[in-house]
Amino acid sequence: MAPKEMRTKRREQPNSKSFRFDSAIYDLRRLNSIVKDKDDSAFELWYRTEHARILATLTFVIGDLCLAEDVVDEAFVRAYDRWERVSSLESPAGWTYKVAINLVKRRSHRMTREYGPSASSSGESAAPLGVQEIWKIVSTLPKRQREVVVFRYIGDLTEIQIANVLGITRGTVSQTLRAAHAKLGALISEKEHEKADM
Repeated sequence: MAPKEMRTKRREQPNSKSFRFDSAIYDLRRLNSIVKDKDDSAFELWYRTEHARILATLTFVIGDLCLAEDVVDEAFVRAYDRWERVSSLESPAGWTYKVAINLVKRRSHRMTREYGPSASSSGESAAPLGVQEIWKIVSTLPKRQREVVVFRYIGDLTEIQIANVLGITRGTVSQTLRAAHAKLGALISEKEHEKADM
């Protein structure tokens, strides 16, 4: 293996901090240069409006801020590359969520295949401190319920958009939301009783 190939191989390892940093800087530079070159104010306005919400939603869904930043940046770059088609969709944000979720799934499968099950994330939340208590309650939900709740109430997606993002039916989304509401109601009630007993 040539030295250049070895450097590239080293950079692709999941535990390499420089890989995440280099990748994020590359994505941001690429996005900035594209925006400057095309001067597309519609995309720029949409990006400024949606980026923070999509990043927050994905952080809640996957529980890893660094990974969320990477996949959201890549999803926005892909949205810009296809902006003429994406902007004509009913929900460009829904398309961006779907791309980001697919990127997470691909990375997870690739890491598991290349480095074994221990390479996948620990599931520990890297969410900002201001939302830790909420994340603790929502994170107790089963994965599908957690995804649907976060997409609905943080991502502000409709049931149909959630169904498209997750590749399930609208009825499944509705049923999952009902089950999540019931479970969250019980958890919140339990927390209130614990506080009252103190």
